Amino acid sequence: RTIGDRIGEAKASGNLGNTLKILGQFDEAVVCCQRHLDISREQGDKVGEARALYNIGNVYHAKGKHLSWNTAQDPGYLPQEVKDTLQKASEYYERNLSLVKELGDRAAQGRAYGNLGNTQYLLGNFSEAIAFHKERLAIAKEFGDKAAERRAYSNLGNAHIFLGRFDISADYYRKTLQLSRQLKDQAVEAQACYSLGNTCTLLQDYEKAIEYHLRHLVIAQELGDR
Repeated sequence: RTIGDRIGEAKASGNLGNTLKILGQFDEAVVCCQRHLDISREQGDKVGEARALYNIGNVYHAKGKHLSWNTAQDPGYLPQEVKDTLQKASEYYERNLSLVKELGDRAAQGRAYGNLGNTQYLLGNFSEAIAFHKERLAIAKEFGDKAAERRAYSNLGNAHIFLGRFDISADYYRKTLQLSRQLKDQAVEAQACYSLGNTCTLLQDYEKAIEYHLRHLVIAQELGDR
């Protein structure tokens, strides 16, 4: 501010916003991220504007998740305050998405689609969540981003469960499992086995369910995860 560096002030405000978000000070975080947005627009900095929109989405997303932890309910059955907060997150992600499309930034589009999928899932809009996660999956494959691909499969599996499409969920969870093994991520492998065990139970394939739950148990023991 002293040297009149507006872009520097914008970036610093954005960094402050992100830090306050991590500290759980969501309302203060929004103020800082909004300053980042306002200055970026004033300076005609499209990249900064896109980043600020994404960051504000993240703050509302984190706030919504934080508020919903106290209500431990299934996606879609949320108090009005939580719904409103997640809806705001979704709106900012949408605005970010249209701007990064204009800028031709595919990686940023992937992040926006993933977060839109996650917010729509929490809001109980499972068909919309699936559409967004499929877009996320396509971009992850385009970039050869195996970790993002794995997350997309997992999220697609979760959303199909709530639509009662257990066989499709099982397919996605199997892909999650395969990738978690490729990535040598045992904690995620255990989680995928757990999801597959539950899905096989819903499909009444009890032998398979036992197999997956035993695998989950073995990994949990190996990791010393009580």
